[in-house]
Amino acid sequence: MSEFATFHISKEQETAKFARKLAPYLKEKDVLFLEGTLGAGKTLFARNLIQQLCGQDIEVPSPTFNLLLTYDSPAGEIYHYDFYRLEDPEEVWELDLEDALEDGICLMEWVSQLEDLAPEGALTVRLEIPEGEEGRRIIHLSGDESWKARLADIGAV
Repeated sequence: MSEFATFHISKEQETAKFARKLAPYLKEKDVLFLEGTLGAGKTLFARNLIQQLCGQDIEVPSPTFNLLLTYDSPAGEIYHYDFYRLEDPEEVWELDLEDALEDGICLMEWVSQLEDLAPEGALTVRLEIPEGEEGRRIIHLSGDESWKARLADIGAV
């Protein structure tokens, strides 16, 4: 897996706009890892991506306490995971992960908690806050060649 695109975002609204722009590229069986420190905008990104896929302005809270929230969309069932509070990687099997990987679109925050159980072939969206520039973000996209080809024309916000 290698980084194939970097986008410099100057406002929170641009992070939301980029998530909405990425949404139409997704299909069943896709997995996205959302990475970044606390406050980097992972949930903002997920919220806007999910709202775009669902075709409506639905409420999309952070799944931190539930660990999993699901949404129906024309593109397929969306599984939004937050593994931050996962105490043991094996607990992931209690969260419908097998079904999600088989027929859904999976958004996963804090995937490092899964250790070696993290699915392969994911697109990683890493949100970075440049030092001393709290309002700005850098979005890094990483994945295999199939993701690079699929997102070749995504362009900047």
